[in-house]
Amino acid sequence: MFKSYMAAQNIYKLITRKLNLPEVSVKNTIDLLEGGATIPFISRYRKEATGSLDEVAIGNIDTAWRAFNELIKRKEFVVETIKEQGKMNPALLKKINNCWDSLLLEDIYLPYKRKRKTRAMMAKEKGLEPLANDIWQQRNKDIFKSAKKFLSKEVKTIEDAFQGARDIIAERINEDDKARQTARSLYQQTAIFYSKVSPKKKAEAEKYTDYFKYEETAKKIPAHRLLAVLRGEKEGFLKVKLTVDKDEAHHRLYRLFVNHDGAHSCREQMKLAIADGYDRLLSNSIETEYRQIYKAKADEEAISVFVDNLKQLLLAPPLGSKRILGIDPGFRSGCKVVCLDSNGSLVHNAVIYPHPPQMQVERAKQEIESLVKKYKIESIAIGNGTAGKETYALLKASAKAWSVDMFIVNESGASIYSASEIARQEFPDHDLTVRGAVSIGRRLMDPLSELVKIDPKSIGVGQYQHDVNQVKLKENLTRCVESCVNAVGIDLNTASEHVLTFVSGLGPTIAKNIVNYRDDNGSFKKITTLKKVPRLGAKAYEQSAGFLRIRDAQNPLDNTGVHPERYNLVNKMAKDLGVDLEALIIDSQKRNSIKAVDYINDEVGIPTIKDIIAELAKPGLDIRGKAQTFEFTAGINTISDVRVGMKLNGVINNVTKFGAFVDIGIKESGLIHISQMADRFIANPSDVVKLNQKVNATVIEVDESRKRISLSLKS
Repeated sequence: MFKSYMAAQNIYKLITRKLNLPEVSVKNTIDLLEGGATIPFISRYRKEATGSLDEVAIGNIDTAWRAFNELIKRKEFVVETIKEQGKMNPALLKKINNCWDSLLLEDIYLPYKRKRKTRAMMAKEKGLEPLANDIWQQRNKDIFKSAKKFLSKEVKTIEDAFQGARDIIAERINEDDKARQTARSLYQQTAIFYSKVSPKKKAEAEKYTDYFKYEETAKKIPAHRLLAVLRGEKEGFLKVKLTVDKDEAHHRLYRLFVNHDGAHSCREQMKLAIADGYDRLLSNSIETEYRQIYKAKADEEAISVFVDNLKQLLLAPPLGSKRILGIDPGFRSGCKVVCLDSNGSLVHNAVIYPHPPQMQVERAKQEIESLVKKYKIESIAIGNGTAGKETYALLKASAKAWSVDMFIVNESGASIYSASEIARQEFPDHDLTVRGAVSIGRRLMDPLSELVKIDPKSIGVGQYQHDVNQVKLKENLTRCVESCVNAVGIDLNTASEHVLTFVSGLGPTIAKNIVNYRDDNGSFKKITTLKKVPRLGAKAYEQSAGFLRIRDAQNPLDNTGVHPERYNLVNKMAKDLGVDLEALIIDSQKRNSIKAVDYINDEVGIPTIKDIIAELAKPGLDIRGKAQTFEFTAGINTISDVRVGMKLNGVINNVTKFGAFVDIGIKESGLIHISQMADRFIANPSDVVKLNQKVNATVIEVDESRKRISLSLKS
């Protein structure tokens, strides 16, 4: 399919222009993608081919490549459809082949698209098309006389004849590519979104108060406001319209189609037809089109924010392999307690009742102390939901006495995990409450490994994630998870099936086979043993091996990001320096003495050699760092305790385009608006704050009735 179009249009050039990238990089990247290479693999291990493009650029090439192929399929459908109608001609075929814009392609196809019976069709059936053509040409000075010739049983008056002719012209205007481009230009330049409250729903629409009577230029409306307005419309609370000045639209179309030197009577009929064509057909079509365009832009921005937040959450510093006591706090139903060994396996579970109504405070402390000693607990993880802060305060002094660190853990999505099939498979003999507490404990050990088990939409770091294009959202979130998993590097002997699923080149079936092979044969001692795993062929090995790690491996390179295909090159480096691999890894002077230019060949260039040297310096290093303890401000238990002027400790738990939300240890999160983030102008909140960042913010407003707390980071 694709090659049939290559002679006429070079797709590589189109993508090159679209993304402003070197053509050779685009071509090589597409060749690698078509050959089955993954985005993480290409960006990490094929830098010479791509010109060191990062994952974002490679992902953009992949998206553009697939979009052009979808366009080609659409063009083929359009061509076949028009041929079936017997209306194809060389000029039209050339026009379609040369079109690489989906909107313009649909304009070309519009006159040939099968449609329901229209007013224009009925007018043509009455024989009025010649009259329409006469008016269109605007040369007939006595069009009224001509109209009389078309009177019949179906066309009883001259006005009926003109009306039918105008219906034909109106449809012609709607289907004219110049008319559509003129209307698009006006919408792009001047369109305004209007919203007003639906009178019958006003009492229920309180959260949309800001949009009861709202208008904003479409090209300037922020994504979060547009998505809010559209959500209000979807829920039936708001009536929304995207529109332009109708008179200006008429005027621009008159200039396009009305011949001012033509017959006056024809010109007047043309103006009536143009106005009708725009008001009844074209404006609705272009409004729908531009609503979709602006919605798509808003979706793209919202998805981008979500992906940025998700990436920061997935790459949150882990505590590592520690013995953890996890607590899922609660009041009436008690706090669910689990003890995990250093591998995250459940070894004990219990329930304590330190809060109202039971208030078994001392008994709860004694039980926790007993578990800490019995299972040699090193850290305590407490969920940040209901009763989380109260549980933390209760155990704070005791934990210090036990020499155990305590952490507040974001539990968003833990309940989703606990009810999932994955959780049922892991813990078939335990209920949801135990599974949720296990998830909290494991999140402290390794956030990435635990969070990949949960649908990213349920993690709570998105903005309008249920309102955006779900296909694109899933595609981008999956790509983000894959990127994070492969950036960290996964321990082949401890990774769960779910984590391995996201490793470059693997997937659910091979991931399961790896775990089964590990269970049957014991730990992997060298990376090449992967080749013995059922269904893990040469391509999967090539794509995955560089992203997997084996601690205490027979070959020390198996615990680095050096790809096995470059082991011989590293061995040569060591041999040239007169040392073994272990010495090369340990001795920074030896590594720094390597001259990259000495090892360049047809496959390997300076970028790869520099990466190899960098990887040798950090075997087994986790790029995420290590989890740190944190304490909320004491004495703040509900929104009623918050006062203007207070300085509160908090953790950024969501970043949006208009600001950042902060967990301050109570049910309600505070908001730092973008205007309150710094003493200088800020274009994007993510330039100042990151997810999980610890902040000390000043309270500038408290609205208890609306459960809103405004914070500031200004000096």
